[in-house]
Amino acid sequence: MAMREQTARSVKLNREIARMLPEAMDKDRLVKIGYGSGGDTKPRDGDFGVLTHLPKGSRVLLLGNLGECVGAMNRGGTLNIEGSCESMLAAFQSDGRVVVERDVGDRLAMNMNGGSVTVMGSAGKDACAGMNDGIVVVRGQASSGAGSGMLGGTLIVMGSVGPDPGLGMKGGRVIIAGSCPPPGKGSTMRSITDKEVIELEEFLEPLGLSLEEDALVLVPDKESSIRGITPKRWVSEGFDGIGISPSSSDRIPDYSIIDTSISIIPVGSDEGVLELPVPWIIRSPRGFTYPDGQIRIPSIVDAGPKKGDLLIVGEGGLAEFPDNAGEISGIILDLQSLPPMNDAEIEAILVSLSSHLSSSSLILLRDGADRIEGLFRLVVDLDLDGAIVSLATPGGGRAAAALPRIGLASRAMGLDTQGRIIGIELEKQPSAEDLIIVRASGCSFVVGPIDEGNEISDISETIIPEIVGIMKEAGLSNFHNVGRRILRAKDMETAAISGLRLIGFERPLPMWLGN
Repeated sequence: MAMREQTARSVKLNREIARMLPEAMDKDRLVKIGYGSGGDTKPRDGDFGVLTHLPKGSRVLLLGNLGECVGAMNRGGTLNIEGSCESMLAAFQSDGRVVVERDVGDRLAMNMNGGSVTVMGSAGKDACAGMNDGIVVVRGQASSGAGSGMLGGTLIVMGSVGPDPGLGMKGGRVIIAGSCPPPGKGSTMRSITDKEVIELEEFLEPLGLSLEEDALVLVPDKESSIRGITPKRWVSEGFDGIGISPSSSDRIPDYSIIDTSISIIPVGSDEGVLELPVPWIIRSPRGFTYPDGQIRIPSIVDAGPKKGDLLIVGEGGLAEFPDNAGEISGIILDLQSLPPMNDAEIEAILVSLSSHLSSSSLILLRDGADRIEGLFRLVVDLDLDGAIVSLATPGGGRAAAALPRIGLASRAMGLDTQGRIIGIELEKQPSAEDLIIVRASGCSFVVGPIDEGNEISDISETIIPEIVGIMKEAGLSNFHNVGRRILRAKDMETAAISGLRLIGFERPLPMWLGN
């Protein structure tokens, strides 16, 4: 991943802190950032995605005003910031303690799972949105949506809150010492109890704070709460309606060597090249162990990666990421499994994760074909290596229909001319024809599982020979010169949704002319 100056500065800071922490923890020392050796100050400014994944027992003090996702994924460390932060402070924290001396931005402690956060200033919108556990104290005010979607834990706001506090609450409580407008839908308001005042006194007293008996408490209103059911995503039809037609009148002799391999190259780098024996990366929960002499195909895994694998990271894998980074060749940030975030917050998460990787590692984003334009825009704007497009969509996606949308979006954003990667994710094991169709459509490779009952050895024993046979018949010696000219729609419907030449008609349907 190529980096802008501020991004590179943030990654550098993370790596410097990672080098200092082990020795500091052994000697029980405080790591100080923004302070010179002679007592002078050198405040940090604008760093984002930093001070994340702090291990248990670590202590860090930083002077400066920082950006997004600071202190995120904290795993037990103590972080004090003498300054302010932008959005998503301490997001996804599982343990530890974070203290900020000034104001913070939106979505403070979003999806936090434990530990404590103290903000001596005020907080922006949607403080503690999606929080599961832990305790958060805001000494000043909180803007609109405080406690939205909370599942557990406690948010204490000593000042006033904005409109719609407690919107969509499903658990936990929001305690407000200042003025409070009517609660948002999904929550109800009551007075604080004496038991709660005593319970929270132990936490608030060291901060010089206390709750009075007129404080209000927001809790879930089960009668007005409406739970949504996420629609199932699936692929209703693969590439069955697409055929492969010879690209020339000359067949390739049977004794010729056919190169079925491809190289995946990071943008702007000659290092970290990922070699694939076929244009397929296996999707698997964990990495495979290959016997000596067997063709090895890299995998995209959730955990337990082997050397050269790619690690897909969703919300569930953020906190444990350092444990799984190992010798992976890159990461895929799964936008479908993360809460909505803006570009700066996504980049901050990527800064945090890439700080644990080599500079030549692949950095990809994953999302559905129904959000392809936004996905490709992010890849270009954040200068990433590429994208994985899942063809599974609500209601059932059709693989043939996704191809022109991917192609048009790629052309509009210039992904091909910039050398960026596009992978297509299928729900089932790809066939030899699927791999050729995807490459001919201008994409880099297929992501798909090995179907139950099949073995990895089938790839070298069956799929590769099938690819070789089809490529010889189609007049292709390798995947470098394959294009849409060899693809044909087998029927009118496939021709209409894919824009491919209709077999027999040998031209696209008139509606596609000019695209």
